[in-house]
Amino acid sequence: MKKSMKGFTLIELVVVITILGILAAFAIPRFASLETEARTAALDGLGGSVRAASALAHAKSLASGAAAAASISMEGQVVTMANFYPTADAAGILAALQDSTGFTHAAGVFTKTGATTPANCIVTYTAAGVGGSGSVAVDSSGC
Repeated sequence: MKKSMKGFTLIELVVVITILGILAAFAIPRFASLETEARTAALDGLGGSVRAASALAHAKSLASGAAAAASISMEGQVVTMANFYPTADAAGILAALQDSTGFTHAAGVFTKTGATTPANCIVTYTAAGVGGSGSVAVDSSGC
């Protein structure tokens, strides 16, 4: 009577390990670049949110008949205004935005936390000049 053997041979294990190594060599670079893409997507999302917050504050200021520099209230937050648009400070655009989780803010510049080159992974809000509108610029070259 023959005893039946159970388990894998050494050659079968070597082949499986080789195949897994080849798959890992192709998969790891794909997943490694997802961090950069995620930071860029978050930055683009914040850029859209800043534009929307600025437009909503502008619309509310005009609809309420407020003076060009009069503060308005949005969702219980007082938003400071200049030329009917939010100012670039924390009391202006940051108050209108209400949530900037994952970003730091200083003088109208939102920087993505954890960026490779933080100075080049930013959303910049510029307050409106006389007769103009606020502007938003996104730089994702350092994300």
